[in-house]
Amino acid sequence: MKVENTVYEKREGIATITINRPDALNALNEKTLLEILSRLEDANGDENIRVIIITGAGDRAFSAGADIKMLKELDSSKATDLSRLGHRLCDKIEEVGKPVIAAINGYALGGGLELALACDIRIASENARLGQTEINVGLIPGWGGTQRLPRFVGKGVAKEMIFTGKIFDAKTAERLGLVNAVVSPDRLMLVVRELATEIANKPSISIKLAKELINSSLETSLKAGEKREAEAFGIVASTEDFKEGVAAFLEKRKPRFKGK
Repeated sequence: MKVENTVYEKREGIATITINRPDALNALNEKTLLEILSRLEDANGDENIRVIIITGAGDRAFSAGADIKMLKELDSSKATDLSRLGHRLCDKIEEVGKPVIAAINGYALGGGLELALACDIRIASENARLGQTEINVGLIPGWGGTQRLPRFVGKGVAKEMIFTGKIFDAKTAERLGLVNAVVSPDRLMLVVRELATEIANKPSISIKLAKELINSSLETSLKAGEKREAEAFGIVASTEDFKEGVAAFLEKRKPRFKGK
């Protein structure tokens, strides 16, 4: 596949996927979705990569959502296929065995917000604007927004956002729990990379299992979740990283985790 709409960088255990359509506010068409998916699969399969960052080129948008030119061509069958492709991408973000951080620089609207919601952590710049805006063109969220958004903000706020298509500023989004933190635009990538580096230095097997357990926690009973947690706890207790962590603590030094 010829790559045109994303930029991909690997550095110091961190893979950064940048949606690179700034003139279109990093709108998402089918090709862009497939490129992001391909980048995710590559990063997930690279044992040297510990954390993945997704962001948008420029300072105006993370992603303003689905490309309106693409939407113009939709019929019922094409719309269903597009929804399934969006689900495939967002599900992949949740399923990769590595933390995914969204660096939200500017607009995260419609499908752009759905993409961000699938990430594990969201850091926004002060100029970020977030909204589930599909209703404004006669649609509903099609890439998981009706399912993930209520898990963040509750049914009432999710219905208000989806029914009205309102766009919220970064501080409101932080108050609602849509983003973890808000920072100045000039510090966004610095803060995100610092966070990514901190996580990259943690034991990757423990991170992977913790992500799986947290993601499944709302779909399982407490008892079933505790059973899986105990099994995972036993797995990480058998790793070299666990032994290194204990030794480092007792020796009063920083641990050197190897992902083993």
